[in-house]
Amino acid sequence: MQKIRILIVDNQTIVRVSLRMFLDAQPDMEVVGEAKDSRTALAKAREMQPDVTVMEICIPRTNGVKAIEQLRKECPQTRVVVLTLYEDQAHARSALAAGGSAYVVKRAAASDLLSAIRAVYRGHFFVDRTLAGPVLERFLEKATRRSVGSGSPRNLLSPRECEVIVLLAQGYTHRQVGEKIHVGVKTVETYRWRIAQKLALHSRAELVRYAHESGLLTSIRFLSGNDDRPVN
Repeated sequence: MQKIRILIVDNQTIVRVSLRMFLDAQPDMEVVGEAKDSRTALAKAREMQPDVTVMEICIPRTNGVKAIEQLRKECPQTRVVVLTLYEDQAHARSALAAGGSAYVVKRAAASDLLSAIRAVYRGHFFVDRTLAGPVLERFLEKATRRSVGSGSPRNLLSPRECEVIVLLAQGYTHRQVGEKIHVGVKTVETYRWRIAQKLALHSRAELVRYAHESGLLTSIRFLSGNDDRPVN
């Protein structure tokens, strides 16, 4: 199995150690380095060329948002997941505009961080659902469409999200969708929120129209598993 190579950037030693232990325990992840400030982070990124950098934007030496810009400029193949104490849309927008691909607050569930890392590794965006709002969703929609160019649903959505959007477009309730794909209602609601975040499809009518126009209703292959599974 190919592992996601991760660089951790945080000024607190205990946070870096805890994150390393947690992420190294995942079957598809490997921590290749740590940094306590932006200068060290840039040097480590240049040396190790990680797939993903998990970064706190409140770090010494350089503003964290500026550090994201520099890191993305010097290591464009590295995706940045912001893991931070800042829980407001202003910081989230700034971090994403600087080149970040995900924004997770430190009090979020551990599974959210794993989802964010796996999402950005696959080329998607991820934002903590507690920060969801019209302004941020519009920003994400534009950023996602720029990143994939053609806007193909195969690029914008994971296989599981394609499956959910088709079932919802066919008229199934969240509970019925959960029964069909063997997950709970809350999990279906999370998938629905991610679809809305990526495609700005907020109503059932918009979702149905998109499913028809994109060809998902006629060409989707239903897959087992979910989009939070380890990367092969």
